[in-house]
Amino acid sequence: MKKLIAFAVAASAAAIAGAETMDRPTGIKIGQRMTLRPYVAFSYTFDSNADSGKHNSNSSSFSVNPGLDLEYKAENWSLTGSVFYQYHAYGNSNNRSYNNSSYGERLAFNWNNNKEGRGWSLLVSETYRRILQDDDMTNSEGKGLGRDRQELTANVAVGHRLNDHWHSGLNASYYLLDFDNNNRTYAPLYGWTRWSFGGEVGFTVSKWADLLLAASYMGYTQENEHNKGGYGSRKDSNVSGDSWGWTVHGGVGSYLTDRISYRVTGGWSVFEYGSASRTHGMTYQVSSRWKMSDTWNMMLMGSSYYSPSERDYGAATRNDCLSWGVTHAMVQGKLNATFDVSYRHETHVYTTYGASDFSLDIITARLGLNYVLNRFLTTFASLEYQTEMNNGSVGNEYDYDRWRGTIGLKLTY
Repeated sequence: MKKLIAFAVAASAAAIAGAETMDRPTGIKIGQRMTLRPYVAFSYTFDSNADSGKHNSNSSSFSVNPGLDLEYKAENWSLTGSVFYQYHAYGNSNNRSYNNSSYGERLAFNWNNNKEGRGWSLLVSETYRRILQDDDMTNSEGKGLGRDRQELTANVAVGHRLNDHWHSGLNASYYLLDFDNNNRTYAPLYGWTRWSFGGEVGFTVSKWADLLLAASYMGYTQENEHNKGGYGSRKDSNVSGDSWGWTVHGGVGSYLTDRISYRVTGGWSVFEYGSASRTHGMTYQVSSRWKMSDTWNMMLMGSSYYSPSERDYGAATRNDCLSWGVTHAMVQGKLNATFDVSYRHETHVYTTYGASDFSLDIITARLGLNYVLNRFLTTFASLEYQTEMNNGSVGNEYDYDRWRGTIGLKLTY
């Protein structure tokens, strides 16, 4: 879902950076190139506001999560992947009807023949997830809004470095978001399919500056009708299910120092929603990573973009996101701590109905700890806090605060 862009990226990247110093399980070796790492994780979570509602309703849940990671490394290409299953059981008797199973898989193929800074590279990846009800606070809005859904993502990126100065790349992607929508209990959410393609040209001035010019075009096909059920059915003839948009950015990226990498681009975006409204404005993308020491890593990411609304019928939104994360490895790399803060501002740029004319601000903070007892067993704990503030036609009707605490252990071979 859209919130993942703002809330998970910085923390995930920081966690990966910190994990490089941790002991990794040996896994099951198959020949000289392939490694399999089966695992199972158990966790308990207390949630102060499981429905992300104005009137809090707390809940507790237990999770069992088996899975398998795989890695195959050749001389100039690699294949990584994973598959998982999760059973989520609620401890409160009045919430047991929400017990659910989720599953998914991921594959990524990476190839390059770069020699002396010249050559080609190729990245192909795909991810499928069937998520029932809620997975985590940053990728859902609780049992009430982050409901049963499936997500499919596919990406292709081709890069070419011509010489020491010029490089270029092409990319294409496909994304599917489909909600089950039990409309007898909840108002519907609106998924979409999105495809995009784009390209980038860069000129390396020096190690410290790389001039960039990028452009992309995308199209959306969205569910644009209330499904039949307890909340009724309607379709607005003024709003088509098809939307499109394009973006042109220029900027710079490379290194500020040997330890600080960065990329900053900005430019103009145009978005036409459902043949009903055309919106345009300045957009940006910012990212930076700072390897402060062998044990400290920091990452900052920001972006802005236009898209159809997932929550409001016949509406389009502008989204501005900023995430900051830091990780620290301690106890000879066995204890890894992560902390991140994320901010998201969403405002409607088009609405069919006046009740949808509002903006919202979402702030999330997360603290995580992982301790490697040995190469088979890892314990983990996390604390998350989130607040949502709405302004406009809905007043503070949707405002809420929420925190969650999780403890667990993971067995990996």
